Amino acid sequence: MSEVSIIFTISAILFLSPFLSRYIKMPTPALEIILGMFAAYFGFISDFYLFELLAHVGFFYLMFMAGTEVDLKMFTKIDKSLLKKGVLYLIFLYIISTISVIYLDMNKILIIIVPTLSVGLILALYKDYGKNAKWLNLSMIVGSMGELVSISLLTFAGAALEFGIGFELYKAVAYLVLLVGGIVVIFKLLHVLFWWYPEIKIYLMPHLDKEEQDLRLSMALFSLMIGLMIWLQLEIAFGAFIAGIFIATFFEHKEGLPHKISSFGFGFLVPIFFIYIGSTFNLLSLGEFGIIPTALSIVALMIFARGFSSLIFLQYLGKVDVFRFALSQSMPLTLTIAIATIAYESHSIGNHLYSALILASLIEVIIAMLGIKIITFFKVLYKSKLNP
Repeated sequence: MSEVSIIFTISAILFLSPFLSRYIKMPTPALEIILGMFAAYFGFISDFYLFELLAHVGFFYLMFMAGTEVDLKMFTKIDKSLLKKGVLYLIFLYIISTISVIYLDMNKILIIIVPTLSVGLILALYKDYGKNAKWLNLSMIVGSMGELVSISLLTFAGAALEFGIGFELYKAVAYLVLLVGGIVVIFKLLHVLFWWYPEIKIYLMPHLDKEEQDLRLSMALFSLMIGLMIWLQLEIAFGAFIAGIFIATFFEHKEGLPHKISSFGFGFLVPIFFIYIGSTFNLLSLGEFGIIPTALSIVALMIFARGFSSLIFLQYLGKVDVFRFALSQSMPLTLTIAIATIAYESHSIGNHLYSALILASLIEVIIAMLGIKIITFFKVLYKSKLNP
């Protein structure tokens, strides 16, 4: 009955989580993790290899969807001074995080986790604040840059945690460098090819597409990159992310494609990943000494690092929006959990830090979402008093 119980429980969470999310005003991914925690605690979910397999596929698909939000052509259109500030922001973020982790004598894996950035939940903010919000558009651009860096570090960290420091790691890094170099060459060649022969793009993904050719090509590319990363023994998430970038960069004429891809992902595969992550968290561990303080210290460090680094945009955004920008950067839920999961499965961190990181990810999302709403409320109230 355990397999049947898991299927029924996942079905219930898949169906109910969007309704509950709207009712309690919590991001759906965070709620799915919490529901997964309670389902495991009450025995509705247990270890089952198909559940774990689907969860891993869901994570890779999540990275693929993240890639579809990163159009490399976008960076050529950004004001160069703003782009330089974005790079400086990332440099400050990593420097502050590294110094803080070393000074506080925390686990060194946090040097990668604390400055991690992801655009996943930044996209969700557009529903509430619109596409004309300057702070949010900047957050999306900088978040995309940061996600590229974070995914690259995730790949390196995955290899280091799996192979340790030695020949196998050096070989994995060499493969990674060759892969990135090959991808850059392929991207440049395809850019020239599609510039001279744009009809090829239309042929591959026609406007009138009765056979779902666009989705088939996307899934084929997604599968191809997964196979390539397995063959090279590199982090699969990196390959999935690159596949998504390829789709976003070269097939911009298919405006509805990212929505198609995300509909399937957020409707099935990705929620299973979040439910699985929740099921690996033992609620009884909250009573263990140090879990909650460790989680809160991680949250404080992540928000402080982003808040301090965001001051570089003070002149561009103003005193209020710079804080909204910083909070919008403080929700790297998916990548934080991804790195924590890889480190935990490789036995590089114990259950204590793993549980603290899962808890910190959830707390951070709630604080960031509420903080942005509170700042927005008082800003609107202040403006209404000035212009009654």
